Amino acid sequence: MADTALQLGIVGAYMVVALAVGVVAYRLTDRSAEDYYLASRTLGTVVLLFTTFATLLSAFTFFGGPNLAFAAGPEWILVMGLMDGIIFAVLWYVLGYKQWLVGKRHGYVTLGEMLGDRFGSTPLRVLVAGVSLVWLFPYVMLQQKGAGQAIVGLTEGAVPFWVGAGGITLFMIVYVAASGMRGVAWTDTLQGLFMLSLVWVAVAWILAAVGGAGEATAALAETNPEFLALGGGLYSPQWMLSTAISIAFGVTMFPQINQRFFAAESKTVLKRTFALWPVLVLLLFVPAFMLGAWAAGLGVTVPEGSNVVPALLAQYTPTWFAALVIAGAMAAMMSSSDSMLLSGSSYLTRDVYRPLKRVFGEGETAAEDAREALVARIGVVAFATLSFVASLYTPGTLVQIGDTAFSGFAQLTVPVALALYWQGTTRYGMYAGIGGAQVFYVFHVFPVVETLAGVVGASVALPTAYAGWTPGIVGILLGLVLTVGVSLVTSTAPEEKPAVYRVDGVDAD
Repeated sequence: MADTALQLGIVGAYMVVALAVGVVAYRLTDRSAEDYYLASRTLGTVVLLFTTFATLLSAFTFFGGPNLAFAAGPEWILVMGLMDGIIFAVLWYVLGYKQWLVGKRHGYVTLGEMLGDRFGSTPLRVLVAGVSLVWLFPYVMLQQKGAGQAIVGLTEGAVPFWVGAGGITLFMIVYVAASGMRGVAWTDTLQGLFMLSLVWVAVAWILAAVGGAGEATAALAETNPEFLALGGGLYSPQWMLSTAISIAFGVTMFPQINQRFFAAESKTVLKRTFALWPVLVLLLFVPAFMLGAWAAGLGVTVPEGSNVVPALLAQYTPTWFAALVIAGAMAAMMSSSDSMLLSGSSYLTRDVYRPLKRVFGEGETAAEDAREALVARIGVVAFATLSFVASLYTPGTLVQIGDTAFSGFAQLTVPVALALYWQGTTRYGMYAGIGGAQVFYVFHVFPVVETLAGVVGASVALPTAYAGWTPGIVGILLGLVLTVGVSLVTSTAPEEKPAVYRVDGVDAD
């Protein structure tokens, strides 16, 4: 009981510190949408790097990835650490930099605003926001599921799953309503530094306890020799490339990441940040995933419904240190979730609610602005609550949930890239590329075809892989073909503005 109280006390203290930072940020935040959602586009190199970093430090990173390394080997590092870090850094330069240029010039806050203005299409704006909110739902749910499992593992079941997940959900709702991007970015920086330091201390502590990295790796080679063979079992080249590309493309379209492309203070800040990104990714993913792999060789027993990292820490480190690491991991989950809820509220209010207001002839009065703010907060509460309820009943591992969301977002990347760089892209090409890729992917992820076939007594099953490549990758290619093909056979509508993304030589430098 004393250990449980200590563990929960450490977690609670960390949450209080995070909330205090958020309150300070709230006092310094003005009430404009640009400041609330983008911190008035003033983020510097360190803050932008670490807020992007911490926003991605989710339950997938700290629990799902090590769990997979524990079950199938450490080659997951190549997927997340090397390929994903490099691919995303390239996309950050190719897409993020161009988004920053046009966003600063035209005052865009969301991806939907940027595309809707370029193509003169409110339906396209709503479509992009709707797709983003649909795929954001399972990823928010992943954080809540991870938080609940972390509390269960930390307290050895003394605190049930629903209490842990529910408590974190309530905290996130309060924090997002009070803070805004400035508070989120500040706490993200603290959380990222804190978690990165703790992971390396955990590695040093555990390796010292077992006799060093050589001993831990030798134990792994003895119990699971296949884990040290590149490309064996689960890790086929097609699967590894499919997963790395889907994750990198998906991350680029995550609302909470994509909006950070608009928030940099200058082009110098943006360039420094994406150059440092692969280094920071490796500094986290290598130790985190190796902990999972080494745990397999050390014979760590993971209770059903729990995760390998808490079990490993409980066996080799003191209670207070295990609590610190789990507190840091939960802070990482909260840094992902609060950013998701903030970005989700901006998509809901600016890309769905605002267009609906115009349909009904409502203006931009002070009363309407206040109502919009209320809608944003109601949306945050409803979104967080529904995802929490779903986390209680949804089967599947953290890796499965995360991969589903990553690939869903990844279907947006190619149409958006074409819109930014090819003036021949048309409104109908965007509809076809986004809509077609999403329908293809949804039919593979959810048993829609099988259900419809069953109604009429038929038996139909879609393939789960195409010559080893996942449906997510095939969907990306389909989006490319549809966007280009339909754009070539359709005319530019009078409302479209192909030149709106044009950047002169000075700006592009």
